[in-house]
Amino acid sequence: MGVSQLEESSLLLDEKLLRFMDQLELLEEKRAALNSLIEQGWFSISKARYSMGNKHVSALQYASEIEPLVCVHARTLDSGEVDFCSERVKQKCSNEAEKDAKSIEDIGPQEEGVRRRIKPKKDTTKKEASEEASSDKAPKVTPVRKIEQNPQQDPLKWFGILVPQSLKQAQSSFRQVIELSAEIATLQTAVLNTRQELQHSMKNKHSLQEEALAAQLDQVAD
Repeated sequence: MGVSQLEESSLLLDEKLLRFMDQLELLEEKRAALNSLIEQGWFSISKARYSMGNKHVSALQYASEIEPLVCVHARTLDSGEVDFCSERVKQKCSNEAEKDAKSIEDIGPQEEGVRRRIKPKKDTTKKEASEEASSDKAPKVTPVRKIEQNPQQDPLKWFGILVPQSLKQAQSSFRQVIELSAEIATLQTAVLNTRQELQHSMKNKHSLQEEALAAQLDQVAD
């Protein structure tokens, strides 16, 4: 019974060890790709600065209000591992923003095309008195102000309309870096979990070996 458990534990340990080595190899490849993309991105930015000038490619061109275009979500799987994934925020088109702004502006009474009739002075005084009384009773309503729609722009437009190809390549490289960073974070978590499982399996195998050795010694003593 002890021998079969020891063999099963050894096979399980070998399986976890092979999985751990595969994960380490994959993690090393993704880290190398990440470093290559970062170097390529910075090199493309340096080329863009050389062609456009240092002052035209710097933090001075950043927008006053910056909203993230990519969000990173973390979720816990049924196996206990943590999965990181990057999701691009959908950009709002300018046409939709104009429609929203127009709908906000349309809220309220529309006075276009209504002619104002000249009424006697007595009627006007009565109307003003009634309006004052109703305004005292009714709660004050804050006027609806126009909300400035600021649709998310492509960050390349911060540096001008016609930007060089090197700046576009830099943006593409750093976009891949964000996606790859999420994959690396997920893989690192898997590596740590596999290492803990591997250590636990090794302790279990050592305890089974000690039990098997003690059983053999008892048989020899008898």
